[in-house]
Amino acid sequence: MAKFSKEELRKKLTEEEYRITQEKGTEAPFSGVFYDYNEKGIYTCKVCGISLFSSDTKFNSGTGWPSFDRPMDKENVILEEDKSDGMVRTEVLCRNCGAHLGHVFPDGPRNLPDGRQATNERFCINSCALDFKGGGKK
Repeated sequence: MAKFSKEELRKKLTEEEYRITQEKGTEAPFSGVFYDYNEKGIYTCKVCGISLFSSDTKFNSGTGWPSFDRPMDKENVILEEDKSDGMVRTEVLCRNCGAHLGHVFPDGPRNLPDGRQATNERFCINSCALDFKGGGKK
């Protein structure tokens, strides 16, 4: 697992990015740069750069956060039970560096237009936890 000191992370990340990825925060809905972003490419971890999600699996959930029906590689994320804020949810973490990314919910799309098997999952991810590599229209 990639390890970064608090000092390194404070220099690398904005205050908001640090709060979200290191302190398990959440950005306000409809405020993140990627919630309505439609370029084709790969979403990577803001902290360590590992590939996490493809634009091919991104969908508009109407929630105000970037939503994906699956990670690029399930090995690149860790799913853990989260009982914070009086709820029981499943937290999504970067396997490479442990950064908090968001949560996954069992209410993803049931019908996928490209013939992929539906996962019925919605990976609700904070824009502040992501970078983007790629280009071109989706």
